Amino acid sequence: MAIKKYKNKRDKIRARIRSKIKGTPEQPRLSVFRSNKHIFAQVINDVRGITLVAASDLKLKGPSKKSERANVVGKLIAQASLAKDIKQVVFDRGGYKYHGRVKALADGAREGGLEF
Repeated sequence: MAIKKYKNKRDKIRARIRSKIKGTPEQPRLSVFRSNKHIFAQVINDVRGITLVAASDLKLKGPSKKSERANVVGKLIAQASLAKDIKQVVFDRGGYKYHGRVKALADGAREGGLEF
């Protein structure tokens, strides 16, 4: 049995989460990536291996607080998903704690109409 080497603790957590969460055509995966300055979200169909919808705060001219921008990104991803008839998703927090910007993005997506 091969032993996997992880770069950091979050990669190990991410691998554990991804072993349990799969995105299907009926219920794709909402994946979150957060860097020190920005936040990104994608809706992914893991069966076909394609990104259906993506949103980020790179070109956002709105609020200056990162958690407020994450909330707006959540609303954007929900709006784009509903335009493609995606109403339900599986939330993949990407190894981050469900707190702060990740929680703000999830709350924004729920406010926008996504169910998870």
